Amino acid sequence: MSDLLAIADLGRDTLSHLLDLAERSALGRPLAGEGVALVFQKPSARTRNSMEMAVVQLGGHPVYIQKEEVGLGTRESAEDVARTLACYHRIIAARVMDHRDLVAMSAAVETPILNMLSDSDHPLQALADLLTVKQLLGRIEGARIAYIGDGDNNVARSLAQGCALLGAELVIASPEGYGLSDAPDGVRQTHDAAEAVRGAEIVYTDVWVSMGQDGEAEARRRTLAPYQVNTALLAACPDAHFLHCLPARRGEEVAADVIDGPRSAVWRQAANRMHTARGALAWMRGA
Repeated sequence: MSDLLAIADLGRDTLSHLLDLAERSALGRPLAGEGVALVFQKPSARTRNSMEMAVVQLGGHPVYIQKEEVGLGTRESAEDVARTLACYHRIIAARVMDHRDLVAMSAAVETPILNMLSDSDHPLQALADLLTVKQLLGRIEGARIAYIGDGDNNVARSLAQGCALLGAELVIASPEGYGLSDAPDGVRQTHDAAEAVRGAEIVYTDVWVSMGQDGEAEARRRTLAPYQVNTALLAACPDAHFLHCLPARRGEEVAADVIDGPRSAVWRQAANRMHTARGALAWMRGA
C-alpha cells in the first residue's frame, strides 16, 4: 500500500523518485474518473489549493471535507471515517490534529492515506522544501541548510527526515527546550543562530506561534526573539536563499526586508506545494 504518513516511512530511492515525479509537467491522468477525499480538521490556504489543483491535473475529482462533516474521533471513529470514504474515493488525504488518527485510518482500509499535516509530521511541506532546494542549488546532497527558531515542530521534523535520507547538512538553531526531540542521525542542533547560519546555502524559519499555541504566545515570542531571521543574521551567509513554509509574521520570526527581499524563494516554495502534491498522488497511483 502506498501510504504517505511521514517522510521517515520512505526510503532514499522512493523519496528521490517522488521529487523526480514532481518535476514532470505531464504525468498523464492516473486519477481519471476517481475521487480524492480531502479531510481538513485544520484549515490551510496552501494545502487546500495545492491539493485540489494537483488532483485536477491528474484527472481526478477533489472533495473538500470540513471537520464538522465527519467529526473525526467524535461523531465517528477515525477507522469508520476511513471506511466510509474508501467506499467512494481512490485516495484519502487528511489534515489532522493527532497523527494517531492517520495511523488508525491506514490500518482500517486498503485505500492509500496521505498525510496533509499532523501534529508530528508535515511530509507534503518537506517535499516542497526539498524540491525548492534542488532547484535553487542544483542538488540536495551536501546542501547546507540552517533551520532557525522553534525546531520541535512538524515542519522541522519532516525536513530533518528528508535531509537525513538525501544527504543534506541540516543545522537546527533553537533556544533551550525548543530543539527537535527526535532528530535523525546527522542532523546537528545548537542554541547559537549565528553559528548555524555560518556558511549556509539555505536559511529556513517558521512561525513562533502555531495553531493551538495561542495560550503560550507571549512566552514563546519572548524566548524566540533572539532567533529572528534578519539582515544582521544573514550577514554570515551572504549568498544564502531564504525559505519559509508560510504563513509568515513579518517582524517576528522574519524581518520584512528578508522575506520580501531578493534572497527570498518563499513563493517558489509555495508553488512547489502543488507540484510535489501532484508527484505524491501520482506515486500513490503507481507512477
